[in-house]
Amino acid sequence: MKGPLLIIGAGGQLGREAMELAGERGVMAIGMTRAALDITDAAVVARAIEQTQPRLILNAAAYTAVDRAESEPDAARAVNAFGAEAVAQGAALAGVPLVHISTDYVFDGEKRGAYVESDPIAPLGVYGRTKAEGEQRVRAAARQHVILRTAWVFGRHGVNFLKTIMRLARERDFLRVVADQRGSPTATRDIVEATLAVGAAADDGRAAWGTYHFAGPGATTWHEFAEAIVAEQAKITGRSPPVEPIATADYPTAARRPANSELDSSRFAATFGYRARGWRQRAAETVAMLLAEGTTAQ
Repeated sequence: MKGPLLIIGAGGQLGREAMELAGERGVMAIGMTRAALDITDAAVVARAIEQTQPRLILNAAAYTAVDRAESEPDAARAVNAFGAEAVAQGAALAGVPLVHISTDYVFDGEKRGAYVESDPIAPLGVYGRTKAEGEQRVRAAARQHVILRTAWVFGRHGVNFLKTIMRLARERDFLRVVADQRGSPTATRDIVEATLAVGAAADDGRAAWGTYHFAGPGATTWHEFAEAIVAEQAKITGRSPPVEPIATADYPTAARRPANSELDSSRFAATFGYRARGWRQRAAETVAMLLAEGTTAQ
């Protein structure tokens, strides 16, 4: 990649992964955390982009507290919609390509089978609506953009489902996990690899701008995902509490979740030449790394 990768949201689980993987790949990266860059201030964002002169921008900043968003819609919209627009405007002003991270929550989950990019959106809650609005604002503000819709993100950093299940499996004699929601678990490492693939295509003048789905291949349930995590951890710790399947109705939350979050990522693979690894492989790798590091507490 010719020039630095600017990572906005560098303190989050995806941003931290991006900083680490860029280092491994020999890609110059500049990371800006929420404390360093308020993306709701368009002037500040534009100035930061001008000063860093990036070759590519990854916007990994987002308001992701799905349930809390129901009672904080203005805060969620400020980051997910107006903040996304500010980053896109700054990128366009500087003539820099942008990778913007979006979500499966723009869909209502009623479809049978995997969602493709052309499927109509119908978000169920505030988080999904603000992310959908952010997509629209990015499209309007910046021609050179790739919006990556991803799902069920997990990795070594931050707070995520995999790390929560690992902790609960150490603390409890049994777990109860929703079994009637399906989705495509996606490793942060793969999302960063996809971003670098976009950067390489942009460098070569072969990037096709637009909205893409990028998620782990196949689909599973939260219950099956949890069982796999517990089984991988048990290979090292020997502790394997049973995981009881429950219905969504048995685990009420403030925000509704889509029952089906499976994403078809074939268009991204055909365009940019990268496909995420299987979720079981990535989950096993992540569990092993976390146990080796001793950093599973959250």
